[in-house]
Amino acid sequence: MKLLDSKTYFNLAKSYAGECQARVRYEFMEYCARNEGLKQLAILIDKVVYNEFNHARMFYTKIQDASDNPIKNIDICTGYPFKEKWDLLDALEFAVEDEQTEVEIYKSFAKTAKEEGFMDIALLFENVSQVENCHAMRFKEIHKQLKNGSMYRKPKAVKWKCGDCGYEATGKEAWKICPLCQAKQGSVMLIFDEE
Repeated sequence: MKLLDSKTYFNLAKSYAGECQARVRYEFMEYCARNEGLKQLAILIDKVVYNEFNHARMFYTKIQDASDNPIKNIDICTGYPFKEKWDLLDALEFAVEDEQTEVEIYKSFAKTAKEEGFMDIALLFENVSQVENCHAMRFKEIHKQLKNGSMYRKPKAVKWKCGDCGYEATGKEAWKICPLCQAKQGSVMLIFDEE
């Protein structure tokens, strides 16, 4: 079977469109974090934005490999989420849901690709699914910490580090203003349970 004649070809197009949209939704979320003074959170979200860019790049590359001629249009009919609002907590919660949905979608796309004999594309879908699962877990942890106030406060002393100047101090709470460079608390690097 040729890729151009397969369901996998359309699944690649849907995936490309979905990753492009996820990237922009997360850029909106990064914008919210920056506006709330959460610089290190914005940097972390920006890393996810770059992950989504590279997922889209890989899907686009597989689409382009399907034909020696320029592909003028791929008509796809599918749904994409538009539930995010300009609230950071809500956006994080919706991001968890969206990422978990993508995990399941990419698993089903991998199954289809295998059935159609496109093992390299099946592996791509499986690998992206694994990364999206990591994104979901990270967004869930960020949401929890932001909601319960534990982002800059921990039950036991930890080492806090300023992302701007590298100043470090150990304590249960991060400083409000960095003693070295005067950066606000949002510049303190984030600490997650698994670290």
